Amino acid sequence: MAAISSYELLEDGKVFADYGRSGFNFENCRRNEMLIKNGFKEPKSIKTGTTIVGIIFKDGVVLGADTRATEGPIVADKNCEKIHFLAKNMYCCGAGTAADTEMTTNMISSQLELLRLNTGREVRVTTANTLLKRMLFRYQGHVSAALVLGGVDISGPHIYSIHPHGSTDRLPYTTMGSGSLAAMAVFEDRWRPDMEEEEAKKLVRDAIASGVFNDLGSGSNIDLCVIKKGTVEYLRGYEYANEKGVRALNYDFKLGTTAVLDTKIHQFDIEETVIPIASSSATPMDTA
Repeated sequence: MAAISSYELLEDGKVFADYGRSGFNFENCRRNEMLIKNGFKEPKSIKTGTTIVGIIFKDGVVLGADTRATEGPIVADKNCEKIHFLAKNMYCCGAGTAADTEMTTNMISSQLELLRLNTGREVRVTTANTLLKRMLFRYQGHVSAALVLGGVDISGPHIYSIHPHGSTDRLPYTTMGSGSLAAMAVFEDRWRPDMEEEEAKKLVRDAIASGVFNDLGSGSNIDLCVIKKGTVEYLRGYEYANEKGVRALNYDFKLGTTAVLDTKIHQFDIEETVIPIASSSATPMDTA
């Protein structure tokens, strides 16, 4: 953690702060070592392995996600669907454990549909945000679902970022996942209010691509979802960012290319013994 000052212990026990210096502050290193020796477990960083984003433009919102699913260092799925349906006017991007994001969005989607049927009105995006954060807070982050919620309701377009422990933010644009820093750099440089739809789609595409090409946990294709008042356009496979290249060389080898050092031939004689089946006087069963 970078610090704006360094601290010196004076003879009288007081701490003097020198704000003219710069560098890093390591004042908690000895405390942390003592806590670890006494049995305190050191917190571990969680890698989500995804790039998901969402922005607000002139007429609605645009959500984007990559399609790579990993199992540690292994790419388990190259075309994973990370933009989940919640209601007709809102969708949700998920990063983290694929099973957690899938089941979380399915459960909240069913509650939103029951609420819509009970009230006879279109469900608001803030309602979905409340249901999602209440559920995740209940499990204190053990449900690994980092979400970007986007939709349009009677009060306009909305984008929310929902963290696994239940905290939420309402923002004009947001990113989550291991490729979020690269994607956020694109947004901070080029996002502006009241963007046109095509410009917004291009911006989201570029943000996801920056995560795909700068993060090993993100890759494959780019999915987009454009939500406007009364319409939803789900662009599955909007762009194939990592297309498979054409093989340039021929890897077929002629017979005899590899030298044979030794040859051993073993001959086996196989004898077959037929065991007669004992006859039975029972009447065979009829089969249909």
